Amino acid sequence: MDTLNLDAPTSGPSTSRRTFLKGGGLLLGFALLGGMTTSVFAANAAQVTEDEVKAPFAPNGFIRIDPKGTVTLVMPMVEMGQGTYTSLAMLLAEELEVDLDQVQVQHAPPNDALYANSILHIQSTGLSSSVRAFWTPLRQAGAVGRTLLIAAAAKQWGVEPGTCKAAHGVVTDGSGSKHLSYGELAEAASKLPVPAADSVKLKEPKDFTLIGTPAKRLDTPMKVDGRAIYGIDTKLPGMKVAAIAISPVLGGKVKTVDEKAALAVKGVHQVVKIDEAVAVVADHLGAAKKGLEAAAIEWDDGPHATVNSADIIKELEEKSKQPGAVARNEGDAEKALGSAAQRIDAIYQVPFLAHATMEPMNCTVHMQKDSCDIWVGTQVPTLTQMFVAGVTGFPKEAIRIHNHLLGGGFGRRLEPDGTVLAVKIAKHVDGPVKVVWSREEDIQHDMYRPYYYDRMSAGLDADGKPVAWTHRIAGSSIFARYVPQLFVNGLDPDAVEAAAEPPYALPNIHVDYVQVEPPGVPTAFWRGVGPTHNVFVVESFMDELAHAAKQDPVAYRKALLTNNPRALGVLTLAAEKAGWGTPLPDGQGRGVSVAFIFGSYVAQVAEVEVGTDGAVKVNRIVCGLDCGMSVNPDTIEAQIEGGSIFGLTAALHGAITIKDGRVEQSNFDNYLPMRIDEVPVIETHLIKSSEAPGGIGEVPTSIVSAAVTNAIFAATGKRVRTLPVDPEMLKSSS
Repeated sequence: MDTLNLDAPTSGPSTSRRTFLKGGGLLLGFALLGGMTTSVFAANAAQVTEDEVKAPFAPNGFIRIDPKGTVTLVMPMVEMGQGTYTSLAMLLAEELEVDLDQVQVQHAPPNDALYANSILHIQSTGLSSSVRAFWTPLRQAGAVGRTLLIAAAAKQWGVEPGTCKAAHGVVTDGSGSKHLSYGELAEAASKLPVPAADSVKLKEPKDFTLIGTPAKRLDTPMKVDGRAIYGIDTKLPGMKVAAIAISPVLGGKVKTVDEKAALAVKGVHQVVKIDEAVAVVADHLGAAKKGLEAAAIEWDDGPHATVNSADIIKELEEKSKQPGAVARNEGDAEKALGSAAQRIDAIYQVPFLAHATMEPMNCTVHMQKDSCDIWVGTQVPTLTQMFVAGVTGFPKEAIRIHNHLLGGGFGRRLEPDGTVLAVKIAKHVDGPVKVVWSREEDIQHDMYRPYYYDRMSAGLDADGKPVAWTHRIAGSSIFARYVPQLFVNGLDPDAVEAAAEPPYALPNIHVDYVQVEPPGVPTAFWRGVGPTHNVFVVESFMDELAHAAKQDPVAYRKALLTNNPRALGVLTLAAEKAGWGTPLPDGQGRGVSVAFIFGSYVAQVAEVEVGTDGAVKVNRIVCGLDCGMSVNPDTIEAQIEGGSIFGLTAALHGAITIKDGRVEQSNFDNYLPMRIDEVPVIETHLIKSSEAPGGIGEVPTSIVSAAVTNAIFAATGKRVRTLPVDPEMLKSSS
């Protein structure tokens, strides 16, 4: 396997559909005329030119098989550590009847027509949707390929296709005496009529040989030995490097820059000023950073210079007192509250959060007279292409996106702002320029998970059973900015996800949402935005109800899940595997959390130890998971582990605060990640299911906070309603 070819464009000039969908040998997809895809795992990614086009073949945009038998999957989703490139390759390989190590992967070019995520409706990697969205299309693509290859062999042998079979990239006749490899059959297969994708027969799950088995990730070797190429690794002939400083206050502008001092630094070539930022362009990053420091920039802070976290929270508190857009209203919750034997009220808060990906924001741009090449890691190639077209005035076809492996995404790279900024700078630079954000710029100019302020009320009958439930959510709407067509009548579907439809039977329920936009603080998706706060609130409050009813938290939930067997199943499994009910030492406790999110049912039990100084140590997390049919159990386990740690980081440490319009956190010394000595033992237990796959990546991040804070309550009797956990609050009074 080799590294990416960074000199190859991924989008070419406009062509007809018939010309576009061509290829050498058997091409179940496309040839990019005038360009090529960049290979992630392929040994020698070769340009597919018009001279190499042998025969038309156009069932879909996913598969290419050359005369040597090389199988290439043109990957519609991006790899940012979640294992997508392996799991999606498994779907294709299963139906195509090739081994996983026979498949190489290439980044797909921007093309919504061919590669739109069926859940998100654009070419976008997010919402834990990659396997869910391509579970059927990629298997169909493989089955179409297999059908054609078998038909080509049968025609050559003069037998019925039904008498032949395919395995390991070879077609064999009924007697087992004749064999033809896929490479030998590719050209002949490309000349056959292509069956409709929904007409080919897919395997029954009982016949799967690859799906459901633990497979080693295709991208691991190159990441271990350093051959993996991320956007920040881009190297081009004549490339310069730019360091940037962005106005520390959103809406601020450059006031003064000492260009002379910056240009006096050896290696610095120019200083570029745009409204909200200054870039120093140099031979290398070290010189650029020194030049930026020498520039002694002064800023006009603009209208948001007095914004503070306390004022933002106060506004949320006040506006949350008013009714909002109704997400769900069943029964009469207010009446039921008034007649309940017991009423419980609580306020929950979760803070702004930064993504803090290991690879900071970066983008390389080569602006030319009538085109623009971009080397970047993005979760949204077509959206990025559209925004750049708007900035440059070029048609989309002139914007060539060279996508890369992502050194972390978590939703940050759903936003094209970093690329747009780099393009604005590149307009003033002759030749390619790589724009690199420092860690400080990255954290202080992120687009943050919203601060949410939630009001909860519930009524219990004489037996402690909930008879009323109300939940009001106040916070920023990401949908209103990102997908305004889905922000209808003041309701943000993401902001209420996992709140409007909790897994429990609740006879009288009212959930509403109040949009409150924080001045000067941009908000965006953060690894499962709505559920990351709503599961924490719902599951913490459910624990409060169990305590008020003087009932065991697991037993209390089970009684409310009798009509939800899959949710009940994961709860039962997690509790059993965790040894729920067995004694723990003083100062330790177990907490539980349950949810249905991203198409998966999940429960977690956390074992937590709280010291007399209030320090929290999470010792163990046990996860019960029903995600439907599992593609790669090994990846699922890794995602549960990684997502739980990501969520724990936020629960124990994560908070972005604003003072005088500026983000106070700047690097990993004051925006803490989990340290290795803090990481608990994490166990994953899967329920075998025949249901369609659910999502995984954002599931554990969303559920872990409540399990941990409920465990803290079990250990200390102190309820955590505001994140991150405050050790001062948990200090022993003895």
